[in-house]
Amino acid sequence: MKAKITAIRAHPTGSVAFRTAIAILGGLIVVLGLVLVPLPGPGWLIVFFGVSVWAIEFVWARHLLQYGRRKLGAWTAWVSLQPWPVKALIGAVGLAFVSFVVWLTLKLSFGVDLLSYVS
Repeated sequence: MKAKITAIRAHPTGSVAFRTAIAILGGLIVVLGLVLVPLPGPGWLIVFFGVSVWAIEFVWARHLLQYGRRKLGAWTAWVSLQPWPVKALIGAVGLAFVSFVVWLTLKLSFGVDLLSYVS
């Protein structure tokens, strides 16, 4: 596979076409991930995947991916060192946020207000 990419990059038109294809594909994946970020699911994972596609061809994307990995690792390490009440609070805030997004999505997209069923 690497030999094929090298052959494509060796040709001037192939190099521009490959860079353009990587830019477009990575951009579409990043936009899809950003759209999915507020919804429950792997939004940020998809964004990271799109940036990793960009990192195939663009140095700035490699640096951005490394920065994101460092920040994610620091966050994970920080959370792992916290006592269980702090971890529970982080989980509760995350659950509240996801619940709010689901409620808002159902209300605005489908006209279903889950809170009206509670009363």
